Amino acid sequence: MNAAPGLLPPLLRGYRGNSIRLVSTAATTSGRESQTMCLPDGRTLGFAEHGRSSDYPLLFMHGYPSSRLETLGMDEIAQRHNIRIISPDRNGYGLTTFDPNRKILDWPADVQALTQHLGLTRFAVLGGSGGSPYTLACAYRLPPEMLSAVGIMGGAGPWEAGAHHMSLPYRISAFTAHSWPSAYGGVLGLLLWILRRALSSPSAIKQIDDALAKNVGEQASDKPAAELRETIARQILEAFRQGTGPAVYDAQLLTSSWGIKFEDVTYNKIRIWHGTKDVNAPVEMMRYLAERLPHCELKEFPEATHFTLQRYLDQILSEMVPK
Repeated sequence: MNAAPGLLPPLLRGYRGNSIRLVSTAATTSGRESQTMCLPDGRTLGFAEHGRSSDYPLLFMHGYPSSRLETLGMDEIAQRHNIRIISPDRNGYGLTTFDPNRKILDWPADVQALTQHLGLTRFAVLGGSGGSPYTLACAYRLPPEMLSAVGIMGGAGPWEAGAHHMSLPYRISAFTAHSWPSAYGGVLGLLLWILRRALSSPSAIKQIDDALAKNVGEQASDKPAAELRETIARQILEAFRQGTGPAVYDAQLLTSSWGIKFEDVTYNKIRIWHGTKDVNAPVEMMRYLAERLPHCELKEFPEATHFTLQRYLDQILSEMVPK
């Protein structure tokens, strides 16, 4: 599993089933960042858009735990590359209805419904972090003529590649998510509560900003640490709009078999970009995946981490979108 580097303060409002319900104190988003549509089965799908609507469409699959707001602040880079970035909320995140029975391989149907709603016949798909299996599911299930490119950036690898590659805290989190999901949800809620309390302290805010500057790196973002903190906070808080239950369920899916036989993914070709110093998503697990996909190109970036890989985003987008 992968986690974004920051969280924003929510307010706890007790338990609802196996999840903790959160009340957001985040600022409201703009109209293009909070769009919804009705799916064929009656569920609601939330999505955001960035860039010009006349430019080439690229669907971005957000990480874990996150939301459509993961692409906040990408209007400038979208316009620079003539890309229309469309970022949908996955099952239970943000504005999308939570269905505890949906699997990773059900996601492409939602993507197809969204693209039909937007009148798109051909588009690129890019997944980041925990969005990698959902991106791969699109390559596996959608008609190949619909996809102009498929890419995975700093993606989470398949658990079957070997959980020993993951750090001990991640292995414990995965075990708890499967064996004691209510406890895992409680831990997520507790962490959010702790962060809320911490962010009421100026000294704690400074520590968070210093940590962001260190972990993300000055070259990886042109935003000041304080602005970056606020952006990341909105993204994460939106992920928990419906409580911790969706994140618990997604953790279970990410650390189980994805239901995809990698050798049968015939889309040509799938591009993967990964940092060799990524401790959130070890590169060994993506090498395992790349070796099993029939048509795959893995580019490794020496010294790049899970978060500093974004400094190569211009290069990645240039390779994703047709000229």
